[in-house]
Amino acid sequence: MYAITIPDPGGPEALVWAEVPDPEPGEGEVLVDVVASAVNRADLLQRQGFYDPPPGAPPYPGLECSGRISALGPGVSGWSVGDEVCALLSGGGYAHRVAVPAGQLLPVPRGVDLVEAAALPEVAATVWSNVFMIAHLRPGETLLVHGGASGIGTMAVQLAKAVGARVAVTASGQQKLERCRELGADVLINYREQDFVEELRTATDGTGADVILDIVGAKYLSRNVDALAVNGRLAIIGLQGGTKAELDLGKLLGKRAAVMATSLRGRPLDEKAAIIAAVREHVWPLIESGRVRPIVDRTLPMREAAQAHRVVEASEHVGKVVLVV
Repeated sequence: MYAITIPDPGGPEALVWAEVPDPEPGEGEVLVDVVASAVNRADLLQRQGFYDPPPGAPPYPGLECSGRISALGPGVSGWSVGDEVCALLSGGGYAHRVAVPAGQLLPVPRGVDLVEAAALPEVAATVWSNVFMIAHLRPGETLLVHGGASGIGTMAVQLAKAVGARVAVTASGQQKLERCRELGADVLINYREQDFVEELRTATDGTGADVILDIVGAKYLSRNVDALAVNGRLAIIGLQGGTKAELDLGKLLGKRAAVMATSLRGRPLDEKAAIIAAVREHVWPLIESGRVRPIVDRTLPMREAAQAHRVVEASEHVGKVVLVV
């Protein structure tokens, strides 16, 4: 088969479409013929040499895919050859085929085409596990989403609105903020021109956010704590703004607040399977009813993965950039 390989880490030009060995499904795995994959910022880090795949994962980038099952490994039940699926991966989505643990498979939701489905698994699993399973966002609470126009952000806005929360977003310009408004965002903050802490305080009559979903990390840590409401929960899922920062524990104690940081890629198989099961139970019905939908900015041929990475690096997109085989 062919896959996007990384012979030497570097810029987008480091991505090379090359012939590689075909994968074989192991115990509890299925083989998926890939129709599409989607670009995540973790793929950019892997390309640069900063985020190696976990042990046993394919060496090729790609944390999600959609396609059709072409073979079942030993011990797999509940799936059949020919089923149209999408999947959460530890790597290997930028390829013709990938072996996937059966617990990380999802059926393609009704009303979503097979290419669009590639944009769902990673964002749905990340948002549901962090905002709902860990931070326990409840109806009537306020969620602040940093990077509201990103793939993660567009899913977080829709899911939070679907469960009856109020949503504030930060984004880099009016066009992206308007797209967030169309998805249901209530409070729009241009982080290049506005202080999100002050804007959020004004919008919430001084209360702040009950939950914050943060992709920035160190650069925003102190201000995120300032923006939290009493009993607030800060979920850090990205480090675009660095890894080290001071934290005023007195301020955190005063608010009885919690700071948590998680990643999805390196979790054990049973944890990933539990998250995928929760996504199928809670998120898939919202997608099939039309209340939540995948947001695809553009599709590109998979051999043009370098161009897709340039688009994501430049933050020129809203939602997901999808690579089509």
